[in-house]
Amino acid sequence: MTSTAVARRAVCEECAGPLPLMARADARFCGATCRKRASRARIAQRQQQMASERAARIPVELTVRPRWVRHKDKVPMRTDGRFASVNDPSSWSDFAAVSSSRTGDGIGFVLTAGDGIVVIDLDHAVEGGRVLPWAQAIVDRLPATYMERGRSGTGLHLWFRGAVPHGRRIRRGELAFEVYSDRRYIIVGDRVPGTPLELAELPDAAGLIASL
Repeated sequence: MTSTAVARRAVCEECAGPLPLMARADARFCGATCRKRASRARIAQRQQQMASERAARIPVELTVRPRWVRHKDKVPMRTDGRFASVNDPSSWSDFAAVSSSRTGDGIGFVLTAGDGIVVIDLDHAVEGGRVLPWAQAIVDRLPATYMERGRSGTGLHLWFRGAVPHGRRIRRGELAFEVYSDRRYIIVGDRVPGTPLELAELPDAAGLIASL
């Protein structure tokens, strides 16, 4: 029976310095400092990759705006773990910062009147992986636009360029949706496959929404 010898590394994978004389045959680092530094680098690389993948699923017109927060149990958070507020721009961050942060459960976008962005939030619109008829009827009446699933997986967020004078919450039979364009943050989930990676215009947002 023959065995294959494993080539022994001579230098540290991180700092390129010599490995200790008594290091294990499979040692890659010269000590704990380099091992931890390499681990942090790998984590940062994974986070950057995840941020890039996420950015590819969210419209640029959202990711370029410094309106981003983290969230925990639906409460908006700063990247450092302190509470954020929809009324305090200093508590918001850019997309890169929230994407690389590990605070809370995920990311959210703060709506402000000056941006001209309106979100229609369809509550309990998905069941068993299918959009319910009442929700599909609303989607069909609106221009094709960026749409993503809410955190629960049963809601849908439709994003438009437009505005409403004030937020509205509408409940009528099984129909249930909310509309916001200011002083509200929206938890951003996974993009619905096949929907545009851009926001459609909704010129008469208030009038159209009132007719739904």
